This record gives sequence, C-alpha cells and structure tokens, in this order.
Amino acid sequence: MAHKLEEQINALVDAYLDDYAQGKDIDKVDSFDHPDKETIVDILNKLQRIVFPGFFKNRTFKVYTVRNDISMQLEDILFHLIRQLVVVLPYGEAYTGLSETELNDKAEELAFAFLNRIPKVREYIETDVQAAFDGDPAAFYKDEIIYTYPGLYAIFVNRIAHELYLLGVPLIPRIMTEHAHSLTGIDINPGATIGKYFFIDHGTGIVVGETTEIGDNVKIYQGVTLGALSTRGGRSLNNKKRHPTICNNVTIYSGASILGGETVIGENAVIGGNCFITKSIPAGAKVYIRSQELVYKYADGSASHSEDLDSDESWFYII
Repeated sequence: MAHKLEEQINALVDAYLDDYAQGKDIDKVDSFDHPDKETIVDILNKLQRIVFPGFFKNRTFKVYTVRNDISMQLEDILFHLIRQLVVVLPYGEAYTGLSETELNDKAEELAFAFLNRIPKVREYIETDVQAAFDGDPAAFYKDEIIYTYPGLYAIFVNRIAHELYLLGVPLIPRIMTEHAHSLTGIDINPGATIGKYFFIDHGTGIVVGETTEIGDNVKIYQGVTLGALSTRGGRSLNNKKRHPTICNNVTIYSGASILGGETVIGENAVIGGNCFITKSIPAGAKVYIRSQELVYKYADGSASHSEDLDSDESWFYII
C-alpha cells in the first residue's frame, strides 16, 4: 500500500514539474527572486510598534528600555526591508540593469528615506484617531479605537504603504495594503492620497482606487466605492486619473458609489446612502435618493405604505 502511494506521489511530482517547464507566468519557482510576503507583514507589524509604541510594544522589553526597544526594532526593519527592496527594485524600469552593489546602495537609500517619513505618518495617524473618537458615539476610549477599529488599521497600513509608493517602490506597498484588505475587508490602494482626520466607520466593503484624492476631515462608511467609471481601456489607463477627488469635510454614507477621475465632491458635501454618482457635486450640497417607499403586507392580507420620506432629512444617512 505504501509503495503504491509513493509511486502515485512521484507520478504527480513528475507531472507538476513537466507542467512548470511550460513557461507560464505563474511558473517562477525561484523563491529568491521574489518578495517574501511573511517578511513584509512582519515589517508591517514592527512598524506598528514604532507608530504606536505604547500599544503594540515588544513585551520582552520594559518601559525604561524603550530606546533599546526602538533601536532593535529599527535595526531589524532595516535589515529585512533592504533585502526585500533589493528583490523588488528590478520590477521597476528605473532599476533594471543595476549591478548587485548598485541595487544594495539604492535599497539602503530608499529604506532610510522611508523610515525618515515615519514621524509624518504618526502625525497623520494621531489625527485619524481623533477623528474616529469625535465621529463615533460608540467609541468610549481612544485606546479602544487603536486596538480594535479595522478602519484605523486599514488607514495605518495605507499611510505606511503610501510613503513607499511615493518613493517608487514596486510591489511591497500593494502587498501591505492587500494584507490589510484580507484582515479588514477594506481595500485602499497604496496610491490613494488621503488627508488628515480621515475616519472609516465599520468599513467592510470599502474600495478606494489608486488615483483617489481625499482631503481633510472626510468620513466614509461601509460599502462605499471610490472607483473608476470603466477599466475597459486596460493598460492604456495606467498612470491616468481614474478615480474621484473628495474635498475637505465630506461625509459619504454606506453603499454609495462615486466614480470617475473627473468627478469632484465639493467641500462640506454629504452623499447619502446607496447613491450612484458619476458627476461632480458642488460644495455644501446634499445628495440622496428620493421618494423611498416601504410597502407593508400583513398576515390578514391588508397592506399599507410608508409616508413619503423626503420630508425627513435623517433617513438617508444610512450607517
């Protein structure tokens, strides 16, 4: 029985190896030529400890050794980040043809440039925590937001990944944001530009496209899409503005879709739940779906209709 099982396994291995030799795009089996997702996620976890030093600290260190803790975290991040950068930089056209020494030098330069931006990330994250606390009556403590809110975690990862994106680092930013996506259900492309005091409430199902621009004091709820009108153009749309611009102090309620690179939502606008928007909205406007009507059918066969809800401005703020 064992001999027969071994023969079957060997036959499968031979079949797979033959298939790998066909030259498919998915046949690159040399792991040393590809980024390591686990290492990148570990870098992200260590960066979380640096951004929130009192919350996600290494438990093997005490408060009075915080300097040593940060120093060791940075050394570890630098070592692994540089190695991952050396692997991914050749994906970018600007880095093809560089020697191993040149790649290492560039990777080190980019790693330090990125780590010098962490104070800026912390400045923005501080405002995001405040926005969540101010905007959510269910939040009793800021600690609760930092430890538990998926929206804040998705924003944190995006802010980290966005800085790498701005430095022209291939692949790693997307691996980071897709990791956050898998954990939170919130899909923010690392190319999206997001201002201060950004609040995502609930969060599941949110999509924010690569060329989206979001101003300060913006609040969005679950199921919101900030997307492109069409991707039928495929690669020809690369590096073109495909996603909307959301100005300061805008609130977008659940299920709303705002599409198109020329679409601008003006300051202080409110977009009601389930709205589908493909044209710009002026500053201060409120947009909502009109004349929602509920029909009630009862067990005795009778029926009634809800009142016209247009007169009640509260109903369209669906959260």
